Amino acid sequence: MSDWLVSLEGTADGKSLALILALTAALLHAIFGALQKGRHDPWLSRGAIDSALFVIAAPTALWIVPWPEPHMWPIFLGVFLIHTAYKTLQGFAYSKGAYTVVYPVVRGTGPLFTVFGAYLIFGETFAPMQWVGVAVLLAGIFGLAAYNLIHIEVARDTLVPALGLAVATGLFVALYTTFDAYGIRATADPFTFLAWFFFIDSLVFPCVAALRWRRMADAPALGPLALRGVIGAVVAIGSFGSIMMATRLDKVGEAAILRETSTVFAAVIGWVFLKETVGPRRMGLMALIAAGAVIVEVAG
Repeated sequence: MSDWLVSLEGTADGKSLALILALTAALLHAIFGALQKGRHDPWLSRGAIDSALFVIAAPTALWIVPWPEPHMWPIFLGVFLIHTAYKTLQGFAYSKGAYTVVYPVVRGTGPLFTVFGAYLIFGETFAPMQWVGVAVLLAGIFGLAAYNLIHIEVARDTLVPALGLAVATGLFVALYTTFDAYGIRATADPFTFLAWFFFIDSLVFPCVAALRWRRMADAPALGPLALRGVIGAVVAIGSFGSIMMATRLDKVGEAAILRETSTVFAAVIGWVFLKETVGPRRMGLMALIAAGAVIVEVAG
């Protein structure tokens, strides 16, 4: 399968598959964010997810996929540092702000900087009409965040620091998207990078969550938390794996933009499952997000 995927790089079929993978990543990433923000403390949810990821990824990395080339180890160190910082910032942001406010800011900041990073590192450029699509998408994302900030009544006293943390998290989204794209292109077998990525990325937060759980006066039962972790791990593999593979098959900037349709999915999840209000104005802003993504893809 690795040979088949590599053979699609730079082809029309590869571009089509990258589109499917990026949209799949968008849906799964919104589900992943809701799992971390939902019923349990976000730090515990993250720890449970990473615990399950470790169980899945460790044997795959150590015994199934080809061993990484020597030049990959510094790249994996960068992956570890960047993703640990990203997850830490995300945990603080979700602890302080409503999901439908924090998530759009994170996802809106990320692709804007990813586009510039893809230009600097990979020499990728956007056509003028694609920049129009970027502007439309970002207008929808940041408009959605602004509307939520004005009207939401939950945790208003912590919204300002939550938004600051969300912007910082978005910067790390751009950093990890660009760096991971570099990493998955640097190895002969993309599945080697994916397996070792999930293995290395799952080392820290199980320990953080265990310490936090032990210090809680009313710690949640481990059974439901573990179930959430297993579900989240499967979703994470699908989400992050899809977007990283998309960045190997096609342009990093386009994949990053398409993934941000996850904001639309997140708003629907927040409305249906987290009982956060979604009205006609917010639906219109979500339509802008979707329209911007379509413009970027069609104009490309």
